[in-house]
Amino acid sequence: MATRTVENETVVPAPVAAVWQRAVHPDGINDEMRPWMTMSMPRSATGLTVETVPLGQPVGRAWLRLFGLIPFDFDHLTVAEVEPGVRFLEQSTMVSMRRWEHERRMLPVTGGTWVHDRVTFQPRLPVPGLAAVLAQVIDAFFKHRHRRLRRHFSE
Repeated sequence: MATRTVENETVVPAPVAAVWQRAVHPDGINDEMRPWMTMSMPRSATGLTVETVPLGQPVGRAWLRLFGLIPFDFDHLTVAEVEPGVRFLEQSTMVSMRRWEHERRMLPVTGGTWVHDRVTFQPRLPVPGLAAVLAQVIDAFFKHRHRRLRRHFSE
């Protein structure tokens, strides 16, 4: 089964602390994903952020909704590592993914904050070519997320 990695980076015109707070809060995460998708936090994680969930423990099912309405998958959300203000690493599984790792790093740079996302995934379905197609979709989706994050701080 093919494992793929997709990486994207951008510079957001805001200080690291502000970008970090936006990127770890469910409202900020959903704003990055809109209008294509939203993700609900599990009931057991109500009021928590990426920064405050128990590390290394599954938090529960985070439902993914197409256009914010139609449930199409869920993430068995597990945040493995957090360096506040610098990076987080999510290591989860989904109905569609045997493996899903999302690492986001942030560093101060001239003009704002450098944001780098690395997503490593392995689809569950053994369909030839599926991982390559999903890599293109995930790449486009994270480019969209970066545009939304930049736009939020540019307004």
